[in-house]
Amino acid sequence: MGAAVSVKPDALSNVCQRRVAKTNPKGSKTECLFADGASILISNFLASFVRAGDELLFPLEHEGADVGTQIYIRKTNPDERRWDVFQAEIGYATQPRKDKRNNLFVSAEVPDSQLGISAINLRCEVLRDYFYVGNRRRGWDRQSSFYELLRVNPKVSPAELRLAFKLRTLELSAAHASTGDLRALNRAFNILARLELRACYDALLNDPTSPALFPYAGFGSLVVAGDISRDGSTFYASRILSFLPEQKFKQFRAPLRKVTFCADHAILRNSRHKLEIFFDQTSLPLLWDSSWNQWKHLLGTKISIKGTFVQSGKYQQHAGAWHLAQWETALPSRIEVALPSNIVEQIADARKTHHRFGEFAEALDLIRARIESGPVERADLQKHCIELGIPADFDISLITWKPDYDAFYYKQLCKRARRLYLFRSEYIFDLEKVVIVETPQLGHATYVFSKPTSMPEFLAIYGRVTKEDIRQNRGNVGERLGFLGRLIHDLNARAWLKELKVEIGEPVDFAEASN
Repeated sequence: MGAAVSVKPDALSNVCQRRVAKTNPKGSKTECLFADGASILISNFLASFVRAGDELLFPLEHEGADVGTQIYIRKTNPDERRWDVFQAEIGYATQPRKDKRNNLFVSAEVPDSQLGISAINLRCEVLRDYFYVGNRRRGWDRQSSFYELLRVNPKVSPAELRLAFKLRTLELSAAHASTGDLRALNRAFNILARLELRACYDALLNDPTSPALFPYAGFGSLVVAGDISRDGSTFYASRILSFLPEQKFKQFRAPLRKVTFCADHAILRNSRHKLEIFFDQTSLPLLWDSSWNQWKHLLGTKISIKGTFVQSGKYQQHAGAWHLAQWETALPSRIEVALPSNIVEQIADARKTHHRFGEFAEALDLIRARIESGPVERADLQKHCIELGIPADFDISLITWKPDYDAFYYKQLCKRARRLYLFRSEYIFDLEKVVIVETPQLGHATYVFSKPTSMPEFLAIYGRVTKEDIRQNRGNVGERLGFLGRLIHDLNARAWLKELKVEIGEPVDFAEASN
């Protein structure tokens, strides 16, 4: 049985402690009636662990209402051999480590500690018997392996694993299998489809006492049975009763150039939106390999992604201190990818362009030297390319393109430009009413200048100064060039486009710009 609950002094005044007289089901909730006549509502699942005589601890703010995410059920009947039950929203769950008795455990933080409990400690065998089994009612030694559930060999590739998962899902659905069987199949696939979780599972198959990871590092609603520490700050879980991760459905388009390609899997990490997706060659059906990383930046195409994302995180060291970096990771079983209809042609063009960069390296070096000395119009450079033996369909503007640049900005400026000049690592767009300078690389802003009376004179002056000179108006150069300001490449490219339209005098569709 659990020790007497000891709540931290600073939380005592905010905690209600009531003895249950009886429970009364009310649809999707259950009413807990207390000996003093008060009552609260809790979930039916949590109510299944409540008995008359139990003590409930919950935040004072929920007294007489639907109780929040934190509730403690203390067992008081000495004739019942039952553990206390604790429900809370958890944050980051640590990597496995050893306690004083040399037992492996994981500690999950309780960020908003309303009951004084700031951490839940879970032994690795507790994690193993909840997350890494198909049937949670059987012991570890009586489990069918995840490979057996999916009917695959333990050496199966990620792509073959997904095909097996889809086939088994169809078979079980056709056989009207139980919800429990379908959930076990999803759990098996979601563990094996993640490289680090599959490695953890394989280690457990070889040695059941191996360290067990908390999948995706926690973050969700956890219900556990166990005991509380003497000071009331830590709950020691002997069993996980339920875990529901934080989940969000997302639908968006992502540049294919942002994907990192490996031998048998690919990864999309969006650092701005803190998103992470793992692909296999079935979920991203393009027959790619690691060589794609050499030329993927030449791909302007985007793929459409639908998925269910769970919160995850990892501590990283920065400036001598450790910081928690939180991400949202796509569940492997709930990813859908749609490819553009012309994806094959775009890939072929990107490969051909990359091949030409190698084939005509010496000629392109001459072009680079020419634009290093001063701005040159793209049409003149294309003629020079033909003279040097480079095919006429080669787009010379790609010579300064950086892998992290979003083609959206370039395309929007190109369709409005009368002429395009290349200068060092920049593009100079000559529009009807303004001149735009753009650097095709992440982190650079768009520079806007008023329309000069003489474009050659503008280019001559611009070729002799720096961006810093222009911003600081050194020697009055900013005014001479007609510098109007910068457009920041924000998270929302449509907002950038709205600002651009304002600068060049185009009508603005504010509904489109806000999407």
